[in-house]
Amino acid sequence: MVTGKTVRLSRLTERGRMLCIPMDHGITAGPMKGLDTIYRTIKEVERGGATAFLVQKGIVKHMPEPPTIGFIIHVSSSTSLGPDPNWKVRVGGAETALLLGADGLSVHINIGSKAEPEMLRKLGEVADECESWGVPLIAMMYPRGEGIKDPNDPNVLMHVARVGAELGADIVKVPYSGSVETFRRVVDACPAPVVMAGGPKMDNDLAVLRMAREAVDAGAMGVTIGRNVFMHERPAAIVRALRAIVIEDRSVEDAQALLEREARI
Repeated sequence: MVTGKTVRLSRLTERGRMLCIPMDHGITAGPMKGLDTIYRTIKEVERGGATAFLVQKGIVKHMPEPPTIGFIIHVSSSTSLGPDPNWKVRVGGAETALLLGADGLSVHINIGSKAEPEMLRKLGEVADECESWGVPLIAMMYPRGEGIKDPNDPNVLMHVARVGAELGADIVKVPYSGSVETFRRVVDACPAPVVMAGGPKMDNDLAVLRMAREAVDAGAMGVTIGRNVFMHERPAAIVRALRAIVIEDRSVEDAQALLEREARI
């Protein structure tokens, strides 16, 4: 049976897998490298073969031309200048996203934060709204705040991912736990499909490719990698290398060779 949600999910994925490039960081940290020229970066991401990108609604509203791949509108926000950067408040909804042509919504929830109760309420409300409109919801679930001792603890990540699924997310995004074995536990314990968060900027492309390969090997439906793509010297090239792993199911060695060939061009 084809529904509006399945149609939109098909625009965000390829072969059942997702390679999404989040670029919503401009609100949190300002126009950092790659986001200072965000429309040029979006073109690079499209050219590299990502299945989707993720931005705030204003970025879509001011785009010089329509995107050529699926996109997700983020409806959570906070700034590094505010009193509590971990408190992500709601700044949008399904109707506005659909009017802008979006294929999905995303929310950011920090489990363990003092503001967790408000963020859980937001997640539940947005999930219900997305269900009514037939819009896929991606829940960015992070163990972050005063109540978290070890954000990489697989048991904590299992709990955090489970919260996203239990409250209605169609796809749950969580940080990588550090190994195939532990991340498989996170994936297996989550009723909704899981995608891996890309984490902080790394200086080593090979480490990024290995992390993506391990996440897919653990059963993740894909990866969402932001800073390690949009801050890269060659965003299209690193996206192509990630695509080789996530969509084409190729080895890290194949992806690295592809990236090295791009560097020589």
